[in-house]
Amino acid sequence: MKTNENINSSTEHLNKEGEAAWPIEELQIQSWTDKYFAHTKKTVAEFGDSIVTYALFMRRPVISAPRLALNWLTSVSKERLTNFEIELKYQEGDWVGAGEPIAYITGQLSELVDLETLLLQKLGPACVAAYNAYSMCSDLPNVAFLAMDARHCAGTNMAEMMAYAASVGSSKAQKQNGALGFIGNATDATAHYFGQEKGRGTMPHAFIGYAGSTLRAAEMFQQTFPDLPMTVLVDYFGNEISDSLQVCEKFPELVEQGLLSFRLDTPGSRYIEKLDPAASYAVLDRHVPEVVRGYRSETQLSYLVGPGVSAAAVWRLREALDSEGYQRAKIVASSGFGPDKCHLFSEAKAPVDVIGTGSYLPTTWSETYATADIIEYDGKPRVKLGREFLLRR
Repeated sequence: MKTNENINSSTEHLNKEGEAAWPIEELQIQSWTDKYFAHTKKTVAEFGDSIVTYALFMRRPVISAPRLALNWLTSVSKERLTNFEIELKYQEGDWVGAGEPIAYITGQLSELVDLETLLLQKLGPACVAAYNAYSMCSDLPNVAFLAMDARHCAGTNMAEMMAYAASVGSSKAQKQNGALGFIGNATDATAHYFGQEKGRGTMPHAFIGYAGSTLRAAEMFQQTFPDLPMTVLVDYFGNEISDSLQVCEKFPELVEQGLLSFRLDTPGSRYIEKLDPAASYAVLDRHVPEVVRGYRSETQLSYLVGPGVSAAAVWRLREALDSEGYQRAKIVASSGFGPDKCHLFSEAKAPVDVIGTGSYLPTTWSETYATADIIEYDGKPRVKLGREFLLRR
C-alpha cells in the first residue's frame, strides 16, 4: 500500500525541481475532462455519493511508471480537501502484464469521476516509453544514452513525462542488467530525472552552418567553453571521416583526455563519406561477418548497411580514427535509434560510445491508452461484463 503521505513528499520534491504544471483547480479540470464525467459528477451530487474503487491498467505489457499520475492525483485531493486511498500494485520500474491493474484508487465517486481523463493522460504514455527505454538500454548495456526527445514532444507536459519515463526504464536496465543507461538529457528543466543539474549538448547543425566549416565550429566552441567535453557534429558537409580526422589533428590533447567525441547524424538520403552499399557490407564483413549472413528484413538491413547512421557507418568511422592513432576519440550516434535499431546495433557490436535518442517515444500512440474501470461500489465488487479480470484477488 502506498499512502497519500508517501506520495505527497515525492510530489513536493518534484515540484521544487520544476515538474510541469497540470490542471488541479476545479474550473481547469472541468474544462479538460470528458463531458460525460462532468455530467456523472453532477448527477451523483443530486442522488447521493458512493465510495468506489477504480482499477488502472494498460492493454499491453509495460513498465510501471505511475509517479507523475499519482502525484497529480494527490495534489488534486489536497485541493479538494478529500482523501484518495492509493493501492499501488506494481511499484515504479516493475513489469506489468497486459490487463493487470497497476493501481487501485478508492474514494468518493463525486471526487474521482471527473479526474479519469487527466489521470490516464499522465499514466499510459510514460509506461510505454519506460518499456522502450529499458529495452534499448538493455540491448546496449555498454553504451550511454542521452534523452534528446524534447523537440519531438507535444509541449512541456509531454516532455516532462518522457524524460521521467526514460529515467524509469534506464534505472531498471541499470539495476537488472548493469547497463550504463541514460546519463543525461538535452534540457535543463528535466535534467534532475537523470541526477544532473543541467542538460547536455554541444552543437546543432545550425552552428556548423554558421561557422562555415566543421573545424571552425570546433575551434569556436572550444574557445567559448574551454572546460567542457566537446562533441563535434560531422555530417553537415558530408565529410564525416576527413572532418573528424582534421578536428583530432587540431585537438590531440582533447583526444588523449577522452574529451573529444564525434556525432554522426547523417540523413537517410545518403551514405557517410567513403561508404556505399558494397563498402558497407565489406566493413561489417571485416568485424562482424555473421551479422549479415542470415535473413534480414529490408528495415533491418537499412540499420546495418543502409544509408544514414548505420552500423557500418559507425564501424567505418571507428576504423578511420583508430588507423590514425585516435583510439580515444569517441563516437556519438543519433537518428532513429528506437528499440529495433538498438537491437540491430547490439547484434553488429557497433563501436558506439553514446546514443542520442528521442525514439523511445511510443510510435504507435494507441498502445499508450491507459484505461480505468470502477470495480467496487461501497465495498461491493461490480464491474462491467468482460472486465472481471480487474477485480481484486
